[in-house]
Order: sequence, then C-alpha cells, then structure tokens
Amino acid sequence: MTQSHRRLPLSVARAALIAGLAATAVATGAFAQSTTANMNGLKLSGDKPIQIESDALEVHQQENLANFDGNVKVVQGTTTMRSGNMVVKYKGQGAAVTSGDAKIDTIDVMNNVVINTDTQQATADKGHFDMNTQIFTLDGDKVILSEGGNVFVGCKLTVHMTTGEAKLDSCGKRVQIQLDPKSKQQPQQQKP
Repeated sequence: MTQSHRRLPLSVARAALIAGLAATAVATGAFAQSTTANMNGLKLSGDKPIQIESDALEVHQQENLANFDGNVKVVQGTTTMRSGNMVVKYKGQGAAVTSGDAKIDTIDVMNNVVINTDTQQATADKGHFDMNTQIFTLDGDKVILSEGGNVFVGCKLTVHMTTGEAKLDSCGKRVQIQLDPKSKQQPQQQKP
C-alpha cells in the first residue's frame, strides 16, 4: 500500500518526534565543560497535533514496518525534523500502524537528517531511536548541534531518554565546541 502525505496515528507520530526532540535537546551550555550532559525534563505534548509528510508511504503489515520515503517532514509545534527516509518498526500480533494499535519498536531516519526548533538545530547523516531501551543516537561524518552562536561537532550523539544523559563522541577524532558568550540570553530589564 503506497499513499502520499499520509497522516499516522498520534502514537506513531509521537515516537518519530521523540527522536527529533532528543537530538535538539542536547545543544546546551553543559557541553562546554564535558562531552556528557544531563538532559532532564524532555517531554512530548500528547495534546498537540503531529504531522508527518513524505513523497511516499509504504506500510508492510506482515513485516510490521512503515517506510516514509522522500522529503520526510515531521512537525509538532515549533519542532521540525526532515530526512530523506524514515522507517518505523512496530510490534504486536496483527497490529496495524494505520489504526493506532501498533507499539513502536524502533525508528530510523536517514539521508540528511535535520532537526530544527525555534532556538536549536541538529544535523547528521542518520539517526536511530530504540523505544525499548529509550536510547536515541545521531551518527555521521559530522553531527552538528547549534544554538545561537554555540556549535558542537562530533560524529555520534547518544541520548538516554530515561536519565536525560547525553554524550557527544569524537570517534577517534576530536569533539569541537565553539561557544559564543554573546549568545547567552541576557536578562530582560524591567521597564520603568
């Protein structure tokens, strides 16, 4: 079954968006002191609409997977994730991804993964989210996280969703960090 621009149930879309939110959440000043940061409080809102678009959608019921191919775009609120391809694997006997009965197992995003929020951006070649272990990874020649003038570069980002811990690896190279003191939010002054 192939359909263009198909909307999926909230449970499938929520899992896809978790992957995107996890990547953007790690671009904070905590990386200035270490390549490990604590990312507590990352949550999704179940009461906001989520939209998934792609050039094509193939649902393979017997294999328990949905393949979004071409110009994939996932949006919730101010967060947008784009990639060339996204594969959602789900579990359950007779579970149908289109009916909302499916429990998500893994999500893989590939080919120019870009995640934007109103203040942050993350880019990578690919990403993997395991719903069972609650671990999300972004991989590539360069995984780039940016927030304002602050930029973090490595090759692998791992986020443990249950603990909030995030780690940016260098993969035999060096982690690069550029911090811009001007990007720190200035406290708003009271008007007289």
